[in-house]
Parts: sequence; C-alpha cells; structure tokens
Amino acid sequence: MILRTVQQVRRVFLIIAGFTLLLAGAVMLVTPGPGMLVIFLGLGLLAAEFVWARRLMNRIKHEGGRLAERFAVTKK
Repeated sequence: MILRTVQQVRRVFLIIAGFTLLLAGAVMLVTPGPGMLVIFLGLGLLAAEFVWARRLMNRIKHEGGRLAERFAVTKK
C-alpha cells in the first residue's frame, strides 16, 4: 500500500516538474535564458510518463540533427 502511494507521488511530481520546465522554457524563449534546453529537459521528464512527449522529443532530436547536417560547414 505504501509503495503504491510513493509511486503515485513520484509520478505526480515528475508530471508537475515537467510541465513547469516546459512553461519556464517557453518564457525563456522571449526572455534571456536557455529556453530550448529547459524545454528539452521538461520533455525528457514528461517522456517518462507520456507517449506524446516521447514522440515530440524524438522529432525535435531528428529535425535538429537534420538541420545540423544541412548547415554544417565542411573544412577542406
């Protein structure tokens, strides 16, 4: 009984922390601060509980890698 309650409290804490980081990251996009990093951390926490967050995080990683390859400067 107590173990189940601890797991529920942990899950609620992760969800609240994830959404808080997402909100703080969104604010940091228009104010000084590492907005994208904080958003990515929030998605990482939420990905442990929600499939939609895992998919969004994977899509951001894929698109970021694609853009990095496209704009990479090659040295000769």
